[in-house]
Amino acid sequence: MSIWPQGYALREWKEIDSTNEEARRLAGSGERGPVWLRADRQTAGRGRRGRVWESPTGNLAATLLIAPDKPASACAQLSFVTAIAAADTASGFAPNAEIKVKWPNDVLANGRKLAGILLESASGGDGALAFLAIGIGMNLANFPPDTEFPATSLAALGASAPSASAALAQLAAHFAKWYDAWMTGGFLPIQDAWLARAAGLGSHIRARLTHEETSGVFEGIDNTGALILREAHGRMRTIAAGEVFF
Repeated sequence: MSIWPQGYALREWKEIDSTNEEARRLAGSGERGPVWLRADRQTAGRGRRGRVWESPTGNLAATLLIAPDKPASACAQLSFVTAIAAADTASGFAPNAEIKVKWPNDVLANGRKLAGILLESASGGDGALAFLAIGIGMNLANFPPDTEFPATSLAALGASAPSASAALAQLAAHFAKWYDAWMTGGFLPIQDAWLARAAGLGSHIRARLTHEETSGVFEGIDNTGALILREAHGRMRTIAAGEVFF
C-alpha cells in the first residue's frame, strides 16, 4: 500500500524547527492543503502539553496540513483517524509485534510507545476551522530511553527500520483511506476500528486529568471520542481530555 495518495502534496526538509510550526506558517500564507510536511530532523519538535518531542535523524517526524470543511469539535476526531493509520503502518513493518492504540492518541508496540500524535488548529473569524495540523512522530530507528511511559522503535522490535520517506508513504496511504471513511461515514467506522485496536480495553486504568487523578475500568470511547471509565461503585464517567496509565 505504498502508492502516494492522490490529492496530497508533499514537502520535505533536511532540518526544520518543527513541521507543525511550518504548517502554521503555511496556513498563515493561505495554504489549505492537504500537504504532508516531513523533515529528517526537527530542532524544536513538540509533544502534547508542551513537552519536547525528540526527533533524531532516522525517525519519522511529519505533519499533515489540512482544512476539513467540518466543525472544530468533529475535527478533533482526526487524532483517532491518524492513530489507526499509524497502527496499520506499524503493523505492516513489524507484523510480529502487538500494535495497539492508546487513548487519546498514541500507538503502542508490545506495550511501549511507538508513535505520538499532536493536533494543533486555529479558527477563522467565522468560527470555522482555518487550518488543522496533524503532527506525528514515529520511532523507526531509535527511541528516547528515559520517558514516563516506556518507548520503543521498529528497530528495537527486531523489524527492519524503514526510511522516514518509506514510512510516510505508507502512513499517507493508510490515512487517506481512513480519512475517506470518516468523511463519508462519520465517526462510527473510526470508533469501531479504533476500539478493535485499543490497548487496555476492559482493564483497570489510571487517568490523569488536569486537576485530579481517577481510576476505574476502561469501558471504551463514546461517539465523540471521549473515554468511558467505570469508577468505583459502578459510576460511569466520560473523560474528554487526560492521560491514561495501565
